[in-house]
Amino acid sequence: MNPLIHLRHSLHQHPEIAGEETETAQRILEFFKPLQADEVIENLGGTGLAFIFKGKNLGKRLLFRSELDALPIDEKGDPSYRSTISGKAHLCGHDGHMAILCGLGEKLSQQRPDSGEVVLLFQPAEETGEGAKRVLEDPKFDKIRPDFAFALHNLPGFPLQQVITRKGTFAAGSTGMTLQFTGKTSHAAHPEDGRNPAAAISQLILALPEIRKSVPGYCLATVIHVQIGSLAFGTSAGIGSLSLTLRAFDQENLEQLIEEVEKKAKQLAKAENLDITIQFQESFAVSKNDPAAAKLAEQAFESLDLEVLEKADPFRWSEDFGLFSQSCPAYLFGLGAGESSPQLHEPTYDFPDELIETGVGIFDRIIRNQSEGKS
Repeated sequence: MNPLIHLRHSLHQHPEIAGEETETAQRILEFFKPLQADEVIENLGGTGLAFIFKGKNLGKRLLFRSELDALPIDEKGDPSYRSTISGKAHLCGHDGHMAILCGLGEKLSQQRPDSGEVVLLFQPAEETGEGAKRVLEDPKFDKIRPDFAFALHNLPGFPLQQVITRKGTFAAGSTGMTLQFTGKTSHAAHPEDGRNPAAAISQLILALPEIRKSVPGYCLATVIHVQIGSLAFGTSAGIGSLSLTLRAFDQENLEQLIEEVEKKAKQLAKAENLDITIQFQESFAVSKNDPAAAKLAEQAFESLDLEVLEKADPFRWSEDFGLFSQSCPAYLFGLGAGESSPQLHEPTYDFPDELIETGVGIFDRIIRNQSEGKS
């Protein structure tokens, strides 16, 4: 069996979810030991790893990112290398993305770039939207701050090996938002003596369509959870919460959507004499493709004679790589995982091994073209 496929299967069997990727990082570290990277950075943004390969001459620094984490979902498929850990599985293909970067490491070990540096980054906690932020805020990141950053994601529903690209926004930005309204309980026979958050929460939900219309461009506000009071039939509720997922194709529009929801929520809380607290989690920046980085990638697609689909609209889902694209010239693209493949995060999904060689080839060609001045 191809060593990279064997590695992918081994990673698949031993998944670790966001923030727990210690053993996964150790497996990657062991793989890279014989490859003799010029510098290795450990514990980057938590469990993250970066391997630096330096060219003979000065030049641009290119960063290629993959993800370390799996999902907290039971695997229902039956590959021979099925997850050995109950309730955890690589159902997003991060095992395959890691294998691609490992294959790229092998290429760089055999032949350094003519100029510049290449950084292979294995990022933790992509699924929760926390990993990129931790990596970028880690003081050690200054050693690898790139001129260009690249990443790919396998995409079920598209022909196997097809490249899916887009100019400008590739994937939406999004954030989870929980608004908690606190009033005062009272006897259910005398609700006027309490401060029940039900009216404020209901009015906020009904106001969401108008709030969306007030923000330019595509945006979406999805109600994911509502909780008010408790099953005590003699008590009028005194506390309640509303959780939303907000998303947009433009970072400024996303921030405006957040502001408008906050503004309306605070108005309603004031009108109902309620206290309000707002929390955010699983925040993902808009993934925006830089024209210069796109040119490097497009040259690689063309020279490898790959079928390329230019997508008309951005994807509605979000990717933690978006934060890199907000901080440096970056490029995210997709590789088709097969039209009949189960979708990402489904319990029977499995990364196609055929994509490993393709991914390695694309990234390697980007490096060679840049270092040889073909951009």
